[in-house]
Amino acid sequence: MSRFEATIGTDIQVAADWLKQGEVIGMPTETVYGLAGNALDAEAVTRIFTAKNRPTFNPLIVHVHGVEQLAELVQELPNSVKSLAAACWPGPLTLLLPKTDRVPDLVTAGHPRVAVRIPNHPVALELLQALDFPLAAPSANPFGYISPTTAEHVRQQLHTRIPYVLDGGPTEIGIESTILGWEPDGTWKWYRIGGYPLEALETLVGPIEAAPHHAENPQSSGRLKSHYAPNVPLVLGDVDELLNTHGKDGVGVLAFDRSVGGVSAKHQRVLSESGDLGEAARNLFAYMRELDEMDVSIILAQRVPDRGLGRAINDRLGKAVAENKE
Repeated sequence: MSRFEATIGTDIQVAADWLKQGEVIGMPTETVYGLAGNALDAEAVTRIFTAKNRPTFNPLIVHVHGVEQLAELVQELPNSVKSLAAACWPGPLTLLLPKTDRVPDLVTAGHPRVAVRIPNHPVALELLQALDFPLAAPSANPFGYISPTTAEHVRQQLHTRIPYVLDGGPTEIGIESTILGWEPDGTWKWYRIGGYPLEALETLVGPIEAAPHHAENPQSSGRLKSHYAPNVPLVLGDVDELLNTHGKDGVGVLAFDRSVGGVSAKHQRVLSESGDLGEAARNLFAYMRELDEMDVSIILAQRVPDRGLGRAINDRLGKAVAENKE
């Protein structure tokens, strides 16, 4: 018998009460919906990993409602870190900083740094302010699958594993946060491209290089080769060329700004007919999910312009086509 039958609601107190009991719930953020639990309670954090079937070598992100909460989570805040946080928080930016002993090693997969951010969502902030502990909250989906952008997505996938999904409406950004690491040499490196465009961050701190990639022992979320993947195989490339290769029968199409001929309209999704990358990001995971639920044998997807949020979209598409889910 299932332990739970998740309900969707808007009651902050109900959500807070479950969290205070050490349970995990679905919560909204501006990026994607998170699977939240007390970040300082190792048992609650274990429930996050169990509910997602997430490997414990993959670290979590800790959410707080204000910079003052970081005192118990990180060892120090250099002036450059304070300046970046002041410019970008609340928002879709996660910072990887040296952790204190208050943070369970399970949260960071044994690494000495913890990933922290302040979400820019009124419901998420209200929930965090109702608690006296921060929340660890990876995306609220079974590990490796498409990230959820509505409360119903969470309920459909985790309804027997969690008691409650706090509904904050569809997510505004639709792509996970950008992750920057504060390095020992006093520079920034990016660990995940996401909802805060790197170009905008570089206007604040200068050029940002990619961090070394360690897929077997990632220092932050979003570093695995395969992730965000539908169950139906997804192929990435020029859609017209892919149609010549795979044919037009039984295919779904995920295009950027125009539909294609010869494929049923009901089996196509256009991320943004106006070519708006923000709209495309908001639609990405929802449209991938819709195509995955259709009677198609393959999804043909198109890259978007590789700038701004387009870089994050292309990153997610690239991970979705990896041969094996990790």
